[in-house]
Amino acid sequence: MYKITVIPGDGIGPEVMKAALAVLEASNVEFEYVTARAGNECFKRTGTTIPDETISTAKKTDATLFGAVTTVPGQKSGIITLRRALELYVNLRPVKSYEGTQSLFDDVNFVIVRENTEGLYSGIEEDTEDGATALRVITRNASERICRFAFEYARKTSKKKVTAVHKANVLKKTDGIFKEAFYRVGSDYPEIKMEDFYVDAAAMYLVTRPQDFDVIVTTNLFGDILSDEGAGLVGGLGLIASANVGEKNGLFEPVHGSAPDIAGKGIANPSAMIFSACMMLDYLEEYEEARKLEKAMKDVLKEGKIVTPDLGGSASTMEMADEVKRKFKALNM
Repeated sequence: MYKITVIPGDGIGPEVMKAALAVLEASNVEFEYVTARAGNECFKRTGTTIPDETISTAKKTDATLFGAVTTVPGQKSGIITLRRALELYVNLRPVKSYEGTQSLFDDVNFVIVRENTEGLYSGIEEDTEDGATALRVITRNASERICRFAFEYARKTSKKKVTAVHKANVLKKTDGIFKEAFYRVGSDYPEIKMEDFYVDAAAMYLVTRPQDFDVIVTTNLFGDILSDEGAGLVGGLGLIASANVGEKNGLFEPVHGSAPDIAGKGIANPSAMIFSACMMLDYLEEYEEARKLEKAMKDVLKEGKIVTPDLGGSASTMEMADEVKRKFKALNM
């Protein structure tokens, strides 16, 4: 039995979390859930966006499922704080086209490996007389570590190419370090093709020939932007899952936000949260269960009969989840 920290969060977070947990009831894997708090509602009640107790709980369990949180300007980001506390240096975002969705392409299948601890998200900012400055931190250790993860992931998943994305022509020192680390690490993987693009060129290639990409490795801000661009290629943020992984912990969350405009209406798309649960199963090395759950999700999307309004249907969040659960359960009989 696996012990899982569950952080529903704000907005539609609790709704999509409820859907994912309902689907996991059909799994052959047993889970024990520990609910913890984070986000704006947590701040209103406790004065902090993420209590120490939540961090402590997440460190002790086998994995964490995270819904979505609202971060108000001036508040400490609960999710960024948790990622740092758990030392989750990898943000992994698969971008896939699924039959039955409004994907712009029908053969997209790549993953963005985003460095999760530094870059412009270092959190080091200060006011100046004329405005403010933010410090972009790039270290050799973090660059080599994230590039090695990308190449290991490519080898493990039989991907043939890893692409580094940077802006070393302008950010000569910081992205120069990242580019050098990429080719230095890549030399240990002769069977995997290497290439690199400037981030502006990579953005263009993503919308003109996304089929050419297998694994993209990049720095924090670039990875954040490009992964949302990738979501636009395959039907939107409601379909994109993510994993945050470190040496000892894993946290799994949908890419979409808390969507307060539709919170409580029961129409939130649970796909990204359920696909995040798939990634959690992979992390726990429950590969057979992960593939079955993924197939159940893909079948529901392909049929397009019991899906939420953003996917062209009229089903509620839980109606769609129940259909995924039914198919998942059938695969496990």
